Amino acid sequence: MENPFKYVASLSSEIEIPKDGITSRALYNDAATRVVIFGFDQGQELSEHTASMPAIVHILSGEATLTLGDQPQEASAGSWAYMEANLSHSIVAKTPVIMLLTMMKAAKGS
Repeated sequence: MENPFKYVASLSSEIEIPKDGITSRALYNDAATRVVIFGFDQGQELSEHTASMPAIVHILSGEATLTLGDQPQEASAGSWAYMEANLSHSIVAKTPVIMLLTMMKAAKGS
């Protein structure tokens, strides 16, 4: 029988930050939720885009500019943001960054 839980002892050890790049890895995925951890090297960015479902961004380490809609936010370790579906957003890493993204598929279209 599969475990009824997912446990990660140290999120930061789940990803390596590539030199001059961005990497991502799915930590969890089911019908309702998808959780992805990202590693950004300094200066890397995800350009403005939208997602069809609500999502939560949690900065685990580093410093970045997280733009939500048309409002830039200075984010660092511990920063957390909830985004409604279809909100334009982007991120630019000012230092190497580890970010956790939680997408709520069950809430799609809410």
